[in-house]
Parts: sequence; C-alpha cells; structure tokens
Amino acid sequence: MQIKSLEELKKIKEEYKDRVRLRSQVEGTGDQTEILVGMATCGISSGARETFNAFIEELAEEKLDDVKVITVGCVGYCHSEPTVQVNIKGQKPVLYGNIKKENVHELIEKHIKGGEPVKRFILSTDFEIV
Repeated sequence: MQIKSLEELKKIKEEYKDRVRLRSQVEGTGDQTEILVGMATCGISSGARETFNAFIEELAEEKLDDVKVITVGCVGYCHSEPTVQVNIKGQKPVLYGNIKKENVHELIEKHIKGGEPVKRFILSTDFEIV
C-alpha cells in the first residue's frame, strides 16, 4: 500500500487505533481482563492468527475497553491448538483448547461479558502451585 498524503496516513491511523488499543495496557485500571492467544508454530498452523484477529475485531466492535488481547508463545497443549487463556481479575485462569475464529463470539458473549466459562472448550489444567 502506497500512502500518498498526510491526510491518508491520518485516516489509516484513526482506522486502526482501536485495534492497537486492544493490545495495550488500559491506563488507570488494574481490573483489565486478559485474553492470551498461543501463537507458537503449532498454534499458527492450527489457525491461531485467525482466532487472534477475530478477538481483536469483535472486541473493537463491542467497544470493550477493559479487555487486552496478548499473543504468547507455546502453552504446551499442541494437541489442542489454537489455545486461548482468559484471565479475569479475582478468578482462576481458564485455558481453552481448539478455539477457532468461529468460537470467538461465543467466548466473548458467555465468558468475557457474561462471566460464565464455556465448559466444552476448557482444557483440564491445574494452575495451583503445590
């Protein structure tokens, strides 16, 4: 894409600012929800990039300002890629497996907005330190 004017560059900046905001820390809050998307080679080959982009697009449309989407490396569950972990302050992290872009809307509606994890995608893990 060739940019021909300063006005065109400003238009592009404005168009993408909400997407960039979703990848940055929300200032002034410690209550931010984090969505971690496993983006190691196994995740990317299984569709994690499309899953990640679907989260960014839907969260921008919903204007959910207290949610941050973060790419992470290997989560160790290659058999269940793409993997997504949801961290909500005050709650135990939830690790989901086989999250395709088609599943993103349901996760946002039920878990992020509704507070109820989607059981059929949850991977059996134990985040307790013994």
